[in-house]
Amino acid sequence: MRLVAFIHQKPYERILYQIRRHTITVVPPLIGFFILLLVPFALGWFIHAAYPMLLQNEIAYALLLLAASVYLLLIVVFAYTYFVTFYLNLLILTNDRLLYIEQQGLFSRIISELDLYRIQDITSEMEGVFASVFHYGTLLLQTAGKMEEFNIKNVPQPENLRKIILDLAESDRKFHPPSST
Repeated sequence: MRLVAFIHQKPYERILYQIRRHTITVVPPLIGFFILLLVPFALGWFIHAAYPMLLQNEIAYALLLLAASVYLLLIVVFAYTYFVTFYLNLLILTNDRLLYIEQQGLFSRIISELDLYRIQDITSEMEGVFASVFHYGTLLLQTAGKMEEFNIKNVPQPENLRKIILDLAESDRKFHPPSST
């Protein structure tokens, strides 16, 4: 299987894991989006109850309808953008390296690559009640490369992933002499 089209996969490289952010991290923003979707309806009900004559005016009614439509369209666009960034953020773990694709908005992406043998230390953090209950957290990787620290947030099972990455890094060091680190 080939890596994402814009990443060059080495001939001997095998994809072992493709990890996305934990699904539960979508729930709070989703609740927020639904609440924001209800605002125009609640505001319309309030205007109808408090100022019933305002809605009788065709111009005022058209302007309120236009404002509500623009508001709802913006909420849908923000929700779509959030979903795209959630879906396209991806951690790819191979037998040779770790790739982290971080989507920032619709038209911006950062791709970080780390050779496994360069990993010096990994810390997994689970902070808070929800993170502990749903088993998601942050991975902090210390490296010997240009980018000294990788910070990967909201990964599922961070302590298991930490162990897997450390084992893969140890086995990858067998193929790289100590002078190349």
